[in-house]
Amino acid sequence: MADKTQPGRGARSRAGQPAAPKDWRKTFLDELAATSNVAASARKAGIAPSTAYEARRQDPEFYRNWQEALCEGYDHLEMHLLQRLREGEVKPAAGARRGTRVFDNGTAFRLLTIHRETAARQRAILENRNADAILEGINAKLDRMRERALKLAKRQADDAD
Repeated sequence: MADKTQPGRGARSRAGQPAAPKDWRKTFLDELAATSNVAASARKAGIAPSTAYEARRQDPEFYRNWQEALCEGYDHLEMHLLQRLREGEVKPAAGARRGTRVFDNGTAFRLLTIHRETAARQRAILENRNADAILEGINAKLDRMRERALKLAKRQADDAD
């Protein structure tokens, strides 16, 4: 008889699939951030990929965390590719004892184009934040100028009386 108390070891969900471990979401998201691979993340978390997809459909917070993990995973992948493209790959040359370093310039240029767009978006976000801070500073200065002008006008009115 199957042990119903331990998830993944005979316990079954209502759909007849093995029940998911209680803490699978954190393990899944951590692995997704590291690999950008849903199937590998599900395996690591001890669940079926369909369990993760179902949770993503039903839980908006898990969906947001999933998207953040994927973005982080793709950032890791991009950095790894950029490193490989910068350093080149050592590939064996036909008949040689040692490999030669090969650079994939086409892929490097495509990644730089994508990275440039991402960097431009980030700069725009920062500039918008900086623009807000500048506007706040200007408004504060205008408020101080108005206060001084009102005080001066009041003083002049008092002196005229």
